[in-house]
Amino acid sequence: MDKTKQLLPFYKFAADNVSVGIHAIDVTGKTILYNTKMKEIEGFQFDELTDRSIIELFSFRQHESTLLRVLQTGLKEMNVKQTYWNKHGHEITTINDTFPLFDDDKLIGAIEFARDITSLEKLVYQPLRRYDEPLTFEVITAVSDAMRQVLAYAKKAAEVKLPILLIGESGTGKDLVAEGIHHAALNDSEAFITLFSRRSAQLVIDKVKELIENDTEYTFFFERIEFLNLDVQEQLLELLHSLPSSKYMLIASVGSDPIELISEKKLSKSLYYFFASISITVPKLSERKEDIIPFVEDYFSRHRERFASNVAKLSPDVQELFSQYDWPGNLKELELLLDEIASFMTTESTVTYDLLPLHFRFKAQQQNKPHREPEFFMFQQQNEVMPLDVYLQEAESYYVQNVLNLHEGNITNAAYALGMSRQNLQYRIKKMNKK
Repeated sequence: MDKTKQLLPFYKFAADNVSVGIHAIDVTGKTILYNTKMKEIEGFQFDELTDRSIIELFSFRQHESTLLRVLQTGLKEMNVKQTYWNKHGHEITTINDTFPLFDDDKLIGAIEFARDITSLEKLVYQPLRRYDEPLTFEVITAVSDAMRQVLAYAKKAAEVKLPILLIGESGTGKDLVAEGIHHAALNDSEAFITLFSRRSAQLVIDKVKELIENDTEYTFFFERIEFLNLDVQEQLLELLHSLPSSKYMLIASVGSDPIELISEKKLSKSLYYFFASISITVPKLSERKEDIIPFVEDYFSRHRERFASNVAKLSPDVQELFSQYDWPGNLKELELLLDEIASFMTTESTVTYDLLPLHFRFKAQQQNKPHREPEFFMFQQQNEVMPLDVYLQEAESYYVQNVLNLHEGNITNAAYALGMSRQNLQYRIKKMNKK
């Protein structure tokens, strides 16, 4: 038997069962290979693609298609992050490696390998989303007077269904409040649509146009509208004015004072006035520290229930440290820290100081020393000098973690800022976590 034919069943089995999506096209854009995982990601069936070029099929996002770009340039593209809506209207995020295919130096097509990181994105950017349950007002930790007032305003806003503007720093939980409003008004998880303005601006407009064709009541949450350029903001405003006010709940968020954003020409005044009929400011975590320990207790309760872990509480000194720390990354920083702590706890039930990640201990120790000299990192007393190799490891860990925090946990962006590949950064993170 011809060896190639003998291997074909093995190739087919591997392609259909591998955990990455595979999509291959010829030079005309016609699909040659489309495996099971790619069907799950994008929602198409192979038969839907065989008679149509993806140039036609994906005309609405040609400029974002790595397959088409590679077909045009003949150059491979590695570790490209893409976020888009699939055929079924679900938002998908993938990391793609795309290669041109040559036969005797002649370009014959392109092939793409897509890793679905949608769930990971939700873990990082949408707190509590991992539990697959409605994010109602009851889920939100609100012990402080400031947060109780936020929820009181939010409940009233849900009743009147006027446009709402949520104001607050990144990580404060504006997405939680938005979804709480949605469930109080509509109570349909599938009808809550988050539109991330930091992604393709035109995609935001196109998605709204697509969804309003359905006879469905939606809540549209426009996350960080100041990231849209002013022209797109005006287009969005025109589109929103055309919507029947009684059918849709419209919520937007900004990351800082909207008046300052308007003066800096980052926010359209008319778009601000549209949403500002009800404005709710979500305070940063340092202004509502009464919520920290209850949030931690709720996190541990969920962790025990889901993962059968033992983690139950913080030791008194760690509680005090958490209460004193300023949490510049807000609720998101706290949850990511708890993720890191819980991931390496085995039989322990109490989080003691020595179980805290070293990078957090450094940050907590130094937050009240804004004018510290560089030498602080090496030693504070003569008898605390570290061996050079230990110092270099700790310095690397500290620096890498700060860059990750700066980029809100986005490994791709952090790797770019550090001047290294994504794989290299992931390797270093794994190495640091094993210490």
